[in-house]
Amino acid sequence: MACPPRSDELIFFVNGKKVIERCADPEELLLNYLRKCLRLTGTKYGCGIGGCGACTVMVSTYNPDSKKIRHFPANSCLLPLCSLYGAAVTTVEGVGNTRTKLHPIQRRLAKCHGSQCGFCTPGMVMSMYSLLRNYPEPTMEQISAALDGNLCRCTGYRPIIDSFSAFSQESCPLAGSGKCCLDQEDEKRREKEEDLAPEPKRGGRMCSGLCQPEDFQPRDPTQDYIFPPELMRIAEESKRRTLVFNGERTTWISPVALQELLGLKAKYPMAPLVVGNTSIGLDVKKLGIWYPVILHPARVPDLHVFYRMHDGIVIGAATHLAQLRDILLNLVPELPAEKTKIYRTLLKQLRTLAGEQIRNLASLGGHIVSRGSPWDLNPVLAAGKAILNLASTGRRRQIPLNGEFLARLPEADLFPEEVIVSVFIPFSKNDEFVSAFRQAERRKNALSVTNAAMQVRFQPGTDVIEDLTILYGGIGCTTVSAPNTSQKLRGRKWDEQMLDEACRLILEEIQLSPSAVGGKVEYRRTLLISFFFRFYLEVLQGLKCMYPSKYPDLPKEILSALGEFHDYPPRGVQEYQDVNPQQPPQDPVGRPIMHESGLKHATGEAVYTDDIGPIDGQLYMAPVTSTRAHAKILSTDYSEALETPGVVAVVTAADIPGENGDEHEHVFAEDEVIYIGHIICGVVAETYEIAKEATKKVKIVYEDLEPILTIQEAIQHNSYFGEEKKVEKGNVADAFQTVDRIIEGENRVGGQIHFYMETQRSVVIPRKEDNEVEIYVSTQDASHVQATVATTLDIQSNRIRCHTTRVGGGFGGKCVIPSFLAAATAVAAHKTGCPVRFVLERDDDMFICGGRHPFWGKYKVGFMNDGTIRAVDLEYYVNAGCTRDESIWVIEWVVMNSSNAYDIPNFRCRGRACKTNLPSNTAFRGFGFPQSALSAEIWVSAVADKLGLPHDKVREMNMYKKVILTPFKEEVDATNLPVCWKECLERSDYYNRRKVIEEFNKQNYWKKKGIAIVPMFFPVGFSSTFYHQAAALVNIYLDGSVLVLCGGCELGQGLYTKVLQVASHELKIPLSYIHIFERSTVPIPNAISTAGSTATEVNGKAVQNACRTLRKRLEPVIKENPEGKWKDWIKKAFEESISLSATGFFKGYYANMDWETGEGHAIPYFVFAASCSEVEVDCLTGDHKNLQTDIVMDACYSINPGVDIGQIEGGFVQGLGLFTQEEIKFSPEGEQYTRGPDTYKIPAVCDVPELFRIYLLPNTRNPIAIYSSKSMGEAGLFLAASVFFAIKDAVAAARKQRGLNDVFTLDSPLNVAKIRMACADHFTEMIPKDKPGTFKPWAIDIN
Repeated sequence: MACPPRSDELIFFVNGKKVIERCADPEELLLNYLRKCLRLTGTKYGCGIGGCGACTVMVSTYNPDSKKIRHFPANSCLLPLCSLYGAAVTTVEGVGNTRTKLHPIQRRLAKCHGSQCGFCTPGMVMSMYSLLRNYPEPTMEQISAALDGNLCRCTGYRPIIDSFSAFSQESCPLAGSGKCCLDQEDEKRREKEEDLAPEPKRGGRMCSGLCQPEDFQPRDPTQDYIFPPELMRIAEESKRRTLVFNGERTTWISPVALQELLGLKAKYPMAPLVVGNTSIGLDVKKLGIWYPVILHPARVPDLHVFYRMHDGIVIGAATHLAQLRDILLNLVPELPAEKTKIYRTLLKQLRTLAGEQIRNLASLGGHIVSRGSPWDLNPVLAAGKAILNLASTGRRRQIPLNGEFLARLPEADLFPEEVIVSVFIPFSKNDEFVSAFRQAERRKNALSVTNAAMQVRFQPGTDVIEDLTILYGGIGCTTVSAPNTSQKLRGRKWDEQMLDEACRLILEEIQLSPSAVGGKVEYRRTLLISFFFRFYLEVLQGLKCMYPSKYPDLPKEILSALGEFHDYPPRGVQEYQDVNPQQPPQDPVGRPIMHESGLKHATGEAVYTDDIGPIDGQLYMAPVTSTRAHAKILSTDYSEALETPGVVAVVTAADIPGENGDEHEHVFAEDEVIYIGHIICGVVAETYEIAKEATKKVKIVYEDLEPILTIQEAIQHNSYFGEEKKVEKGNVADAFQTVDRIIEGENRVGGQIHFYMETQRSVVIPRKEDNEVEIYVSTQDASHVQATVATTLDIQSNRIRCHTTRVGGGFGGKCVIPSFLAAATAVAAHKTGCPVRFVLERDDDMFICGGRHPFWGKYKVGFMNDGTIRAVDLEYYVNAGCTRDESIWVIEWVVMNSSNAYDIPNFRCRGRACKTNLPSNTAFRGFGFPQSALSAEIWVSAVADKLGLPHDKVREMNMYKKVILTPFKEEVDATNLPVCWKECLERSDYYNRRKVIEEFNKQNYWKKKGIAIVPMFFPVGFSSTFYHQAAALVNIYLDGSVLVLCGGCELGQGLYTKVLQVASHELKIPLSYIHIFERSTVPIPNAISTAGSTATEVNGKAVQNACRTLRKRLEPVIKENPEGKWKDWIKKAFEESISLSATGFFKGYYANMDWETGEGHAIPYFVFAASCSEVEVDCLTGDHKNLQTDIVMDACYSINPGVDIGQIEGGFVQGLGLFTQEEIKFSPEGEQYTRGPDTYKIPAVCDVPELFRIYLLPNTRNPIAIYSSKSMGEAGLFLAASVFFAIKDAVAAARKQRGLNDVFTLDSPLNVAKIRMACADHFTEMIPKDKPGTFKPWAIDIN
């Protein structure tokens, strides 16, 4: 395509190589350019809005005036390509690789088990690499802060922090010594040919720690790219030259002088000024806004000034927020404390604002002028009386950055032709106090639910208010102030009467509609006055410090209202049983072997579906989805979309040559849509951008039908999938007649989005002969993809080859829906005859695909006065969404496991899967168990509360303790359950810590600690034998190398790593001889989905079977030459015509369930565990901090403790999200609001317990599984319920101190709003309450 006229050449470097782009497109972002043009696919697309960190790169720039080089991490998904003129970009490929030399960051991360699926790993590496380039010996706080902007859904973060801690002198006493303990196990060992034990045996000692970097190789600075001298010269030469880049639709202009910028702004008054693109970029991405001209003022020196004046400082508007932080950190120690109050307040907010990548891109001026309601710095600047220095052609003026400006009042705003040149931030005064507060769904890298900044100035030497400023963000569409309140309080003394009056006035002046966007209305109203109360106390304490003799000390219990939680990097302890000392060192079974793809994850060499190179003639597809929850499709008009240049086709149900999905779910909607997000058609074009734009031109006419959205509505309409499921033992009705007491209640558990880091994606390549089709897809079930595509295209399965190299996280979300998305892609490929790539963007992925089932349950429990539970009757419902998917199995699992670990003699549970018009919910880690087991713990704790007994005592007295019968009459030996319980009590020092916590709670009114311990009786496997079958193929080649293929997909759970360990053990050869190939339907047909935690053990059994077959064939050869080498034996076997290829098969664990009788041997085996957690709760805001978690798990013989402990930790942190944080929000019309990391908050580093200890119970056996192991893939998730109940324990302490002794129930997720409102006090009583039914809520409760 011809380059538009007058474009300058874009010159920059990538990984030390010069890049010249002669037709730079101003709309092109760096991420797309790296992946599509430079084929550097290590940098990943995770969200597209700078919220997950998967796309992190390091950018280096040279300032020709200061002669300094700046290195900083950046989100390449937000970074405009044209902004990189003269910059040097380093991607993960430029840090190190397996072919030449690894960087210590990469090696350490891999060896310390810091990656699982590996999709987030390149971003983690780049964040840490950027930190080391600036701080070669960082503090642990800097390491933790560097990862603020990086999300991981697999590991639980602890191993990542552990691996990076080796670079800090604070953490590792031998850091920099040049020695590495972890290299001992991984150096190439001498090949040994001793016979291995047929079954691995345990050693007598326990090992502690998985990452002990005693002598890692030191960092080698010569390995880092130097800043190219050519770019220094270019920077000098171009600092007086304006750059212009013309695209097809947009012109990018980068001036170098202020007057030139002002002239351009006068010419193009509506053109935005873009420095970091963190605000405008989101407008373009999420709102579809297009700008014909973009001005890039980053090269204008006047916008980068910093200087001191006699009464404050001036900072240029283009100063990045990270630079602002560094300026203030250097400035504050140099000035008297009374002058720096506003600067310290800004620093406090900067610590939690966004992630490090955004802080390095976003500018101060951009933050100010965009004026987002939840922005944290603007209220502080307004409270501190900051002044904006504005300029336009021929005019300069100053305006106050105040409430009127933030409210966008025309008389206080910028003119269209004006720009903010700099910001004056005054020194604070002696009798002045400035504070800021915020509360978000997550402490870091999350927009505030509500924030505030407050300033008060007293008449000198008194506590009489002379000036008062109060501002709040997150309350309306702009930052709001309370000028009337401030005016009425001037002249008042700073005392309790003033406090009461202020709270009343604030609530009168700042109104929040019950239908306000964002919901949580009563919580946000409470924060208005809770924040002011905290400010009141901070000022009192400040006055006491200034005038010690004039003001009394604050009461100790009230002091707890001051201060907010400080995050410390998590520390972990992992204990597991060592292998038998006699086990040969080359035998890897039982050892914490590094993930087989760990190094490739860390270098970006690991290939995922969308990393497959461009295919000749490739097209891209974008979906058109329904905007109605339930409606008939009256007409569709694709004509305008088809006329769009570059569009090749629109694919609909009419183009399907075979079946449109199956009896339960369609590939494309036909006559009716059944949820908002239902795929109606796909637009196929030459680029994804063209396809995406053309989807907006498809016109669809609907006739609305009544939707069913909630569980309650489904019950009212008798809308269900399948029949009621029921288990029952004993005589429930009679038992209720004999108990001392009965309680009844209900509870809810919200849904959960998978948020796998790699979104759904598939590539379909039609072959030219025999109707063959090649499919590359991110899935947990390649065989199901193959079968669905075959029926959709009406061809036989033997013509379809389906490949899955690895999956960037699945958690159940890639079991079913990838089949239908791949089928849609295949229809597009069939229609066009071209390869088609279909990659869902994050918002579409979360919009189209369902997640964990929301849950509602009712319970009736009969018990004795000593706490013994005699009878339980349960009624459970899950919101299945619009199609059956796996919901029938989920409700079966819910019902079967509804007693968790409790031996109830008379027990009944009934369950239904509700059919609604929401996205179809599907399998999710734990498969219904977390919801059901949490409900069990709720009704057990309700019994304890009713009797006033300790929860742990009631749990223990009702727990399974020996060989028992489950409610579905399966016999289970639960002897190790109480062993785990007692071990956890002892290791956590539960009883002593509870005494300390009780004393803490007596002395602190506004902060409370809580502790809880919960047991777990987790079911592993499926309730049908054939779902456990597995097949494998093992080939030995003449050079002695071995290729292993199995039917499981590598999702990050370490399946391939463990399978390699099995093959090494069985063939008695080193791991270095063995390679495992991708999941393919060609060598392994009809494999079962990689799900239910059993994939490793059943595929391991199949590989074991194949290897033993091969070893048996080789026995005569080995016996003939026992001193020979492996290669000699293979060569001899070949010469004797012995087959060196063998299939392996495992029939599966015996399992069955008869739902007519409610009985069966439904579960192959159970995992026993106990978890104890301690938290601290801020009763004023609802924030909580996870202080410590101890987990004891009966893992039996762990094939790989590193993998298993990683699964436990990762599952636990995912459970933290389910039970305390992650909340899916739907509109009353059924539209999902939560569609990205900006609105849906999964746990981050700041959420991991400060002390996280895992103990694998020694000397236990599981006779049915390979090597007596147990699966850990899902079990760890529920153990986060201990955090849920620790929070409830803290809330109960607060309520008790406030005179509220009633039994209360808290629903999951137990987020900040629910915690705060449960800690009822006079502030929660003061706020106005809205009567349900009198208003339309912003969001509905789909439970």
